[in-house]
Amino acid sequence: MTEVFFKVQDVLENYKTAIYEKNVEKFLSMYVPEIHIYDCWGNWESKGISSWKENIVEWFNGLSEDDVLLKVDFNDLVVEENSDLAFIHCAVTFAGYREDTGEKIREMTNRFTYGLRKVNESWLVAHEHSSLPINMETGKGIFNLK
Repeated sequence: MTEVFFKVQDVLENYKTAIYEKNVEKFLSMYVPEIHIYDCWGNWESKGISSWKENIVEWFNGLSEDDVLLKVDFNDLVVEENSDLAFIHCAVTFAGYREDTGEKIREMTNRFTYGLRKVNESWLVAHEHSSLPINMETGKGIFNLK
């Protein structure tokens, strides 16, 4: 089944739900086939849905192996859109919980930018960029800077 995202907010809700459910196909349904992603983890760039799918399968499998559920929150959300294009920037917080106890075990916040376009009346992500500020003394990412 093909998902249809009539509102930009539908895409963000799908993102949250698909990650929580660890549902690869649902997650990928919000991206155009020729997606171009700059990610701040491992494979820092993905071109095309098959490349992105490999990263998502690895991510969701790791969460399953660790028995972790991720809850996603969008903060400082800014959405600008016209009839065919939308631009989003925000802070995205990923909070990990143990599946069996519900105990919160970790949390981090990344900065995200999304470029969306309408395809057959559905909003889809055409470009995604996640980043972290860097501590210039240590060269390490800062995960919870506000």
